[in-house]
Amino acid sequence: MTQAHVAILDDEPEIRRMLSEALEEAGFRTTCYARATEFEAGLKRTTPDVCLVDLGLPDRDGLAIVHRLALESGAAIIIISGRAQVQDRVTGLELGADDYIIKPFEPAEVVARVRARLRKNRTEGDRSTQIARFNGWTAEFDRYVLIDQTGVEVPFSHAEGEVLRLFLESPKRLISRAQMQEMLGGAAGESFDRAMDVRISRLRTKLGEDPKNPRLIKTIYGAGYIFLGDVHWG
Repeated sequence: MTQAHVAILDDEPEIRRMLSEALEEAGFRTTCYARATEFEAGLKRTTPDVCLVDLGLPDRDGLAIVHRLALESGAAIIIISGRAQVQDRVTGLELGADDYIIKPFEPAEVVARVRARLRKNRTEGDRSTQIARFNGWTAEFDRYVLIDQTGVEVPFSHAEGEVLRLFLESPKRLISRAQMQEMLGGAAGESFDRAMDVRISRLRTKLGEDPKNPRLIKTIYGAGYIFLGDVHWG
């Protein structure tokens, strides 16, 4: 089996060394970068399975890196940052990160989070089809795009795709916040709830939904969400 590749972007040598040693001991292949420019050049040569991204970089805004990765890469994104405020976590998740780990941390925790993301991605990749059709739309999860009836493509992030897939696999069924947290992973709490609100809002916008009266993704206040479309896979 091919080793999963983890890219580490952090300007602190000790953090890079600690993460690399822990991940390689756990069986992963790692590549370390101290600067965003080096990291972006590396992405042109290969696409990692997971990217660990520090927000406090010397040459680029870490959040901008996260947002670009979410839109252009199929890699899972885990932020590792000393910024512990709820708003920082919310912003990172809103921009497309899959998880957020606060410094200082135990290397074993990072290894566990990486494994969890890879298990989830592997489960998604093992599905027999990556294409779903619903209400005039086609979702291609291998390319991270929505296609409307005229052929216009609308990209979505990895994190938005997780939410969309959850809805499309459980149409016309109530999905509670607790179920979303359990199925999508990440720590429960205000930052998770707000990140879900933003991702769902963005999906509604991309699907051309009226925010005051959405037809497909309905909010059931105090209970969760229901996706009302007719879904066909394959």
